[in-house]
Parts: sequence; C-alpha cells; structure tokens
Amino acid sequence: MRHMLKFNPSSVDPEIGAPAPDRLISGHPEFRTWNFEEADGLYAGIWEATPGKWRIVYDEWEYFHVLSGHSIVTEEGGEVFHLKAGDSLVLRPGFKGTWEVVETTRKDYVIRV
Repeated sequence: MRHMLKFNPSSVDPEIGAPAPDRLISGHPEFRTWNFEEADGLYAGIWEATPGKWRIVYDEWEYFHVLSGHSIVTEEGGEVFHLKAGDSLVLRPGFKGTWEVVETTRKDYVIRV
C-alpha cells in the first residue's frame, strides 16, 4: 500500500449525482464527485456542484476547502456562510440546513462516518 495519495481528477471517473428530489428547493443542480480515498469510514476527494438549492442533513463529520465558485450554507435557525475559493468549513453530525450553489462550486473534502 502506498502511503501518499495525490488528488488528481483525471485519474478517476467522477460519480454523477443530484440532490434527492424531496430535498430539492430550487434549480437543477448536478454533482460530480471524485472519491480518491475510501477506508475505515473515511472518505476523501473532490466534489463539484452546479447552481441550485437543497436541504442538507449531516450524520457524518465533514471538513472541506472551497477550491472555486460561490456557495451559501445556512444552518437551520442559525448562521449563514458565504463560501468562496480559499474558505474552509467543518460540518458536524446533526447539522441541518440548506446548501445553495450560486456559482458552480468545487471543494475538496474529508468525511468521517
């Protein structure tokens, strides 16, 4: 096993997805996910989404760093975060709110289930 892993989107085919229909608020967002690491409840990769807005509920812990674009993450009854390139955020289990992609957004992420 190698002990280093470079995130290179051209090395894997992205998974294509979208928010569940019952969570969609507006738009027709599409997701592309390049998952580079999947081991022992840990996932790491790059995620990209086109404009739209949907409800999110987190059962897992996620750290991410925005590489490009503009998104707004709003906690239910709480804070609003405008996220642009260079911003980082941690979403903890139990987080509920909305994710709105204003401009196609790409982030790298680490998720712990």
